[in-house]
This record gives sequence, structure tokens and C-alpha cells, in this order.
Amino acid sequence: MDKKYFDSSAAEIKYTPFGIFVDQAGYTPDRRKIAVMPFDAEDFTVCDDKGDTVFEGKTVYFGYDEDSGDTVRTADFSELKTEGIYRVHAGGRTSALFRIGSDAYDKLLYDISKAYYYLRCGCALEPEYAGVYHHKPCHCSAATLYEDSSVTLDVSGGWHDAGDYGRYVTAGAVAAAHLLYAYKLFPNVFDGLKLDIPDGGMPDILTEIRYELEWLLKMQREDGGVYHKVTTMHHAPFIMPEEDNAPIVVFPVSSMAVADFVAVTALASGIYKKFDNNFAETLCKAAKKSADWLEEHPEFIGFKNPEGCNTGGYYERDDNSNRYWAYSEMYALTGDTLYKDKMLAQMEKDFPLTEFGYGEVGGLGSLAYLLAERGSYDETADKLKKTFADQAEVLKKLSAKSGYGLALERSGYHWGSNMTVMKNGMIFAVNCLLNGDKSAKEYAANQLDYLMGKNALGISYVSGTGEFRVNELHLRPAFADGIDECMPGMVSGGPNKGLNDPFAQAVIPSDTPPMKCFADLAASYSMNEITIYWNSPAVFVLAFLK
Repeated sequence: MDKKYFDSSAAEIKYTPFGIFVDQAGYTPDRRKIAVMPFDAEDFTVCDDKGDTVFEGKTVYFGYDEDSGDTVRTADFSELKTEGIYRVHAGGRTSALFRIGSDAYDKLLYDISKAYYYLRCGCALEPEYAGVYHHKPCHCSAATLYEDSSVTLDVSGGWHDAGDYGRYVTAGAVAAAHLLYAYKLFPNVFDGLKLDIPDGGMPDILTEIRYELEWLLKMQREDGGVYHKVTTMHHAPFIMPEEDNAPIVVFPVSSMAVADFVAVTALASGIYKKFDNNFAETLCKAAKKSADWLEEHPEFIGFKNPEGCNTGGYYERDDNSNRYWAYSEMYALTGDTLYKDKMLAQMEKDFPLTEFGYGEVGGLGSLAYLLAERGSYDETADKLKKTFADQAEVLKKLSAKSGYGLALERSGYHWGSNMTVMKNGMIFAVNCLLNGDKSAKEYAANQLDYLMGKNALGISYVSGTGEFRVNELHLRPAFADGIDECMPGMVSGGPNKGLNDPFAQAVIPSDTPPMKCFADLAASYSMNEITIYWNSPAVFVLAFLK
């Protein structure tokens, strides 16, 4: 990859050669299939990969879409259910290729799930499993404690968090939780999903999540406190992970990290019991120890980077939703009503109860409680179900207002907007599961469509899928490995109207509509970075839709 990608004066946008926008991963036969075209054309056709017309229809005028700045029409070809590979044509323009088939999402789910293997830290990625993306072991040296450099710790393992080589407890716990809930709710999807990773004697997705959990266990202190993160003092240059030999530092405990650790280890304990009872018991004991620490430390203990450190902070203003999630998962695991009482007390505090992000985790706590109480819904469960239903209705209205079917507020085009898109897809999915809202499935699918190319730039935001897709991601090994094609399955952060880096500012005018505030630039960390918790909600939504 040429060094020009780090020269803002040389940065440039690559524009799609396709004028009609579709989900480039494809569609299952029975779901709605709608293409978007930002131009005027009354008729459209769908042709197969031989060029034969298989469907004809009339477009529908939608009107002006504020977030994209486009006046759009839509083309509905839902009646086409025959499996095959197609393009949509209208007004002399065409779409990218897409597939209709019952297996339309199979490769995408494989890629987005397998991406975690490529992000493993502390081990070699073997050619047998990583192919051309193999590399030597990395970050295996002992780390020093920031508060006392005479103390060394083994904190090897886990996943690199993002485009950098840091590892962060709150981010890791949330990503693992998304994946664990995907397995818990849709086990049949994953039981047969082979990810071509070292065998762990259980479904591959659980083997991969275990790699992260074993690292999280290393981040727990003897007294139950959990260190916030382990990184070098500065982000590494764009080198391969095994070349990053800067000293590794373990940073102080935060109450958010402790609470998220409690939650994810409790959640995991209940799931792994079927496959490895000893590991499940280890997780349970760890969760209880850190839950005790939370009781001994009711005060908020935040985190702020010390002077001289520029790696990710993962700051939070409070730990209210984190403790809520922790106590809810402990109640779900143990059935101990003392944890339920603590969860209910946390509910009285001000935080959203349907959020699935790393900063606000109330939705995970709510989901834990609802699943624990399934079949015997009480007043609290009814309240939480209604909260999900209400939030889904808000998102449906946003989707209906969007020419692209996107359920996103204008303020949602921020750093990591694609995470918000897929978190909203999770809310639709959970509402369908808990409240029987069948329409929510189509709304969830709309969010995936956007991610995969039915957007104002016509770009698939996942490496490896689609004729026009992201490839120059802000991801150190993808830059340093000398391979033109990025490892597949990486979800880009997506449009960011904040333009929070100089490379974004160099190529995108400040008055650009928010849905178009994106460029596939390796240097643009505010638009085109990856993270483990941007992939994980996409895995959840894909599992729901299969």
C-alpha cells in the first residue's frame, strides 16, 4: 500500500461506478427487495448474470432525502424469488451484482465472524487458518503496571480492539456479549458454522469468544478489581503487530471495567457450562469476586488517560448502566434475588434501557433480565418489553422518513455511525423476539441493506463483500502486510459528519450531507477504522435474519 494514503494532500475519494444502490450481499427469497436510485426513471428491469431480463417493474417516487441530499426513487422487486445472481437496470444505469438465495448471508456471516481470528493478539496466525494474512506472535512480553512499574503481569491474548493494537476491557466485554447473545438466541445458526480456526471442542464462535474471555480473566486483580486497558503509551506506527515492541502497560482499575467484566463473565458462564463445566465455573467465580468488589466500591471510578498516553480512553461519565448490566447478569446466572434487588435499584437511575453500545449497556442488562424471567413476566419485565417496543416504534418512524430505509437520527452520523445502525438493527431484532413484532424483521434487514450498499454512496461497508466495497481500512496489519486486498469481514466505522481527522477534512467539504461524509481512506481513523464492537452487532443481526 502506497504511503500516499497518509498524505492528506494526496487523499482522494473513490466514487462508485454503479448508479443504483442495493444490498451487495444479497437477499433471501422471501424478504422485501428494494433498490434505491437517486435519479429520475419510471421503469426498471432486473437481469440475471447472463443478461436476460427476469423482472420488470415501475419505480416509486420517494422524494427528497435530507440526510443524503438525494431526490430518490425506489424499485421494488420483492416478487423475484428465484435463486440466482442479478443486477437492477434503469435509466441507462445499473446496480452492483447481488445474489438472491437462502444462503445469501452465509458468506457474510462467516467473514464478519472470522474477522475476530485475524485480530487475535499474543499468538501466531498460522497459514492454515489465516492464509495470506498469517503473521508471527505479537505482544507476548510481560506488561508493567502503570501505578507501579516494578510489577509485571502476563496479559497476553485477546483481540486487538481496533485499527490499533490496544486491548480494552469495556470494549472487549461488550463485543463478546453481542456475540454471546447471538449464540444464546440463535444457537442453530452457529452450531454448524465452521470458521476455519483452531478447534476448541465447541462451536467455533464460542471458541473464538473464549480467546477473548481468557484474556479478560487475566485483567482481574486478586481483590476483584479489573484493569481498564492494556496498551503501549502511544499508538504503534503502521507496522505489523509482531514488530510493535514498545513496552506494554496495564492501566488502573475502573468501575466500568469491573462491572462489564462481571456481566460478560456471568453471561458466558451460563453458556459455556454445556461445553466446558470447569471453564464455566472459573467464569462464575471470577464474576462473583468482581461483583463483591462492586459492593465494596459503590463510588464511580472513571478512567482518564495519564499524561503522555494517547491510546484509546473509553471514557464514561458514570457507571450506572454498567452496574445495571452486571447485577442483571448475576441474577440471570444465579437466581439470587439480592442481585435482582440491586438491579432494580440501578434501574431508577437515568440511563437508556435499550442501548447496546460500549458506553451505554442498558439494553444488555434489560435483555439479561427478560430472558431470565421468560415465561413468568412480572411488572419489571413488562416495563422493559414496552421500552423496547417504544424504541422500535421511534426507529420505524426514522426508517420511514429515509429514502434508504435507514433508522438513524441526523445526529447519529458520528464516529462509528455504522455501529449505531447495527445496534438499531439489534433493537428491532430484540423487539421481534420479545414482543412478537414480525414487522421488525424487515426493519432490521433494512439496516443491514444500508451497511451492505443501499446507501447514498453505494458502498459496502464490509471488506471482502460487494463489487464496490471498503478496502483501504484504518487497520495497521492491513496497511503493513503488503497485500492489496484487506482481510475480509471488517466493518468500517462509516459516515461521520464531524470529520474528526485531517484526512477526512482534506477530501470532504464541510457542507456535505451526512450520509455522504465518508471516504475509503486508510488514514482516516474517524471514518474508516474498524473495531471489535462494530463487527459484533452485525453478527447478531445476521444471525437473527438467517
